[in-house]
Amino acid sequence: MTPISTARSAAQTPTSRLRPVRQAVLLMAGLAVLSSCTTLRYSADTRVQDTRSFKAVTPTLSATAGASLYQGTYAGIQGPASYVIEVPDQWNGTLIMYTHGYAGTGEELRVQTPALRGYWLSQGYAWAASSYSANYYDVRAGVEDTNALALAFPRLSSKAAPSKYLIMGFSMGGHVAAAAVEKETRDSARNKVTYAAAMPMCGVLDEEYEFQWLGDYTQGAARLAGLAGTTYPQADFQKQLPAIKAALFTDTTGPLWQINDGQGAKLRALAKSLTGGERPVFDLGFSVGGLQTAVLGTGGADGTLTGILARNLYSNQGLNYRWTTDPTASADEMAFNAAVVQVSADPGANAPRYDGVRWLPRINGEISVPVLTLHTLGDFYVPFKHEQLYNRAVAAGGKSGLLVQRAIRAPGHCDFAGAELVEGFNDLVKWEAGGQKPAGDDVTTPSVVADLNYGCKYTRETRPGVAACPEVAPAPTN
Repeated sequence: MTPISTARSAAQTPTSRLRPVRQAVLLMAGLAVLSSCTTLRYSADTRVQDTRSFKAVTPTLSATAGASLYQGTYAGIQGPASYVIEVPDQWNGTLIMYTHGYAGTGEELRVQTPALRGYWLSQGYAWAASSYSANYYDVRAGVEDTNALALAFPRLSSKAAPSKYLIMGFSMGGHVAAAAVEKETRDSARNKVTYAAAMPMCGVLDEEYEFQWLGDYTQGAARLAGLAGTTYPQADFQKQLPAIKAALFTDTTGPLWQINDGQGAKLRALAKSLTGGERPVFDLGFSVGGLQTAVLGTGGADGTLTGILARNLYSNQGLNYRWTTDPTASADEMAFNAAVVQVSADPGANAPRYDGVRWLPRINGEISVPVLTLHTLGDFYVPFKHEQLYNRAVAAGGKSGLLVQRAIRAPGHCDFAGAELVEGFNDLVKWEAGGQKPAGDDVTTPSVVADLNYGCKYTRETRPGVAACPEVAPAPTN
């Protein structure tokens, strides 16, 4: 993942910027009204991702006993993609589409096996997963290729069409799963699938916030270290990174990094305010060296998500960087905000597409089916604030009755115990089948989230370094 913006402006591309081929297509489609329009709400840009080539690797999984396995390659939106389909002998007719997380920037495309594979099959569910037809943070490929595989299920497996589709994924795959049940996606996707429910886990649930966070943190770290650039992007960020770390941390050699009491402490407090406020496990998650490395590794990026977009989507306009909690900013904070490089997003960076979903599919909160999410409180890569922003977006659309969110007391990214996944999945499918809406956590009330025992309701395993939850006395029996 690499840096972007908070501004949610509707992207409009002037007609004069449309390529002649696009104009001809529209004219042939009978859209003569183009001549009277001043703007067109579609993007005709090209981007670096369109020039990349990938190789779909045929999976070599072995079938689970009592199930039939199908694997190979099929046509994806960017080219060939790999797939796996597995159907239990006693299939209940439901197909679960599993959406994988970020797979890096390599050439090879590989299917990732879901953690709940065995459990799903034992309960009568079939599952299918795509490698997607592109690597990098290509959520568009994730959505379109997952939907295409779902529609191709009867042809590829020689089974009847599913009676119901569910979708579930982690991290970037959580973005795919959440986007797949959005109204905008259902309306604009090339491959249209109606999912009965979705389970995004540790997911990017606000596509602009994720990359704003990465940009804000890396800019803040460089400035607090006294090594900030004077322009955006800071081209020498990675060259300066060893010195930035030395100015903020006393130890970056072990699995848990240690900050100094000066600028490092300010950085940690700044990160807390940017990622959802006071909450248990944040400090431990902040210190996880692997997550710090991943986040700092995005520093110096140009806001195009390494070529997924054609233009910059990062903006820090209107952002007030704070590391104190007083109502009024301190003198240091005011000086910091006056000096930080101000960046504006290109309003057309993530415009709608005429040929499918956006390059970075939107999460607008416009859902019409049950959605259950899980998110770890210490996640420093895809922060807990995603849950807060998603909650507000869903509420703004009047759909809060379709959303359940659960906080898990763990410091890592997607650090879920099997029991937590199974419980969430079971509650979701019972709810979707007509059962009562399951309970969840309040993710938006600051005093609730800040409670030392927050997240205990659905955490089923105590992680190293995390305070154990208080034991609940069993209910009395008569």
